[in-house]
Amino acid sequence: MAFLRDIGTVRELTQQFKLLNTSIWRCIGRFLLIILCSFGLPISHPVAKADNMLEYQVKAAFIYNFIAFTQWPENTDPVINLCLYGVDYFGQEIDKLQNRAVGTQSIKVMHINSINQLQQCQVIFFSKSTDNALASIVNSLQNRPILTLADTPNAISRGIIINMNLINEKIVFEINLANARKSGLDISSKLLQLATKVHQ
Repeated sequence: MAFLRDIGTVRELTQQFKLLNTSIWRCIGRFLLIILCSFGLPISHPVAKADNMLEYQVKAAFIYNFIAFTQWPENTDPVINLCLYGVDYFGQEIDKLQNRAVGTQSIKVMHINSINQLQQCQVIFFSKSTDNALASIVNSLQNRPILTLADTPNAISRGIIINMNLINEKIVFEINLANARKSGLDISSKLLQLATKVHQ
């Protein structure tokens, strides 16, 4: 099973589809092109091989789209700080988002080791290594305009706004819309429609 990488043009997208298994292309190819054209932004379909490298390539693409489909209150800063907290399982994949444009802003990837530095972030991805301390850390950031992300089981119940899960070799995600609104974040309805579950 192959995966869809985050790419910016229909031409490049079509070239990537040639690498996909024919049966997968027939099932999701046209659907993905419709999504791309309708949204005006690249969005990754939640399909990934349960291989660590491919898994985190797709998760990095998802993170880009989570940022692209989220609006911060009165955010006029030209840079969106994307912070990784905990052990980095992405390797170089997350660093590929460095300086990627999101509208008129660009992404700055930051590897954070101190809880005290988290308040400078607009987006935080919490590594699985932070599992035991996740609830307390997220609670300390409550009601701040920070998009919190994770890929840890039950992270939503501990305050995370968007959590990715690997289920049957597919990466899916759920959204805690109530927490997003408390944080002053506006998540696009287009992203909400792709979530496997939206917690109100």
